[in-house]
Amino acid sequence: MLYFDSDYMAGAHPEVMQRLIDTNSQHTVGYGCDQYSLNAIQLIKEACGVEDAKVYLLVGGTQTNATVIDGLLAPHQGVLAAQSGHICVHEAGAIEASGHKILTLPQYNGKVKAADVEEYIVDFYRDETFLHMVAPGALYISFPTEYGTIYTLSELQEISRVCREHSIPLYIDGARLGYGLNAEGCDVTLKDIAKLCDVFYIGGTKMGALFGEAVVVTNSKLLNNFYPLIKQHGAMLAKGRLLGVQFEALFTDDLYNRVGRQCVELAIKLKRAFINRGYTVEVDSPTNQQFFRLPNSVIDRLKEHASFEMWGPKGKTESVVRFVTGWATTESDIDRLIELL
Repeated sequence: MLYFDSDYMAGAHPEVMQRLIDTNSQHTVGYGCDQYSLNAIQLIKEACGVEDAKVYLLVGGTQTNATVIDGLLAPHQGVLAAQSGHICVHEAGAIEASGHKILTLPQYNGKVKAADVEEYIVDFYRDETFLHMVAPGALYISFPTEYGTIYTLSELQEISRVCREHSIPLYIDGARLGYGLNAEGCDVTLKDIAKLCDVFYIGGTKMGALFGEAVVVTNSKLLNNFYPLIKQHGAMLAKGRLLGVQFEALFTDDLYNRVGRQCVELAIKLKRAFINRGYTVEVDSPTNQQFFRLPNSVIDRLKEHASFEMWGPKGKTESVVRFVTGWATTESDIDRLIELL
């Protein structure tokens, strides 16, 4: 069976796993105060080009989003997000469970527009009854988006400008950040991300780690009491060094970007094969997530040999599906799937 359901189906990248094995018998202090975690944090700061950033290592993506957003917002505030945003669609109301409302914006292949963000904020305060309403307190976006699309540098600059003019923190969900930064045509760097937003996270779970996300806070005014909040949200490991060891490995010898480049190259090869065989690309994604509209008969035939996700309800005659490459995807996996087309 070929596996294209997601980028976290296999365990850890061999280089990450080897580091875990090599350090397994060592004794360290807990809760991320060990030398591996401290070294990983320093490597991340250097990669981001922000020496005075605060970096925290958390367990998983949903916990990270819920913890960060809870920390950014006052009790009366909500978070702006695209209708298709992960926090809106696939996190089971985790944000609302912490007492904050998601304020949805139109989405354009997963992205939001700066003009829509500004219009929402301006119109909110033009309403004479705004004191009785949930105030926009932060903006959440994903890079890449849930549709595998990426923002251009100019788009991010404009979104950042709007957020800063209206004192709205910009938070970027980077669960698949490495695939976005290594996408075809991407003109955004990790240092750009660090410069333009207030808080973001570098995903590990979907980038070759067993688990783990690294939250980077570049705005010194935000999340100054974040440590106890991480614990309250159940996102802290007593054996914190397991996170540190993994991120230390990911940010050594450019492994994070190597994983990203390899997966993107394989995904683009797969997309071109689908196109060459006359199938319809549903979303023109330059990253490791690829979306196609296929006849149900083709989907049923492929399902006998490969696993992949239905993207939404199954249609009467054709449906949208998603194929995702991960660190364990090989060239031969792609070639075998292409033969099945």
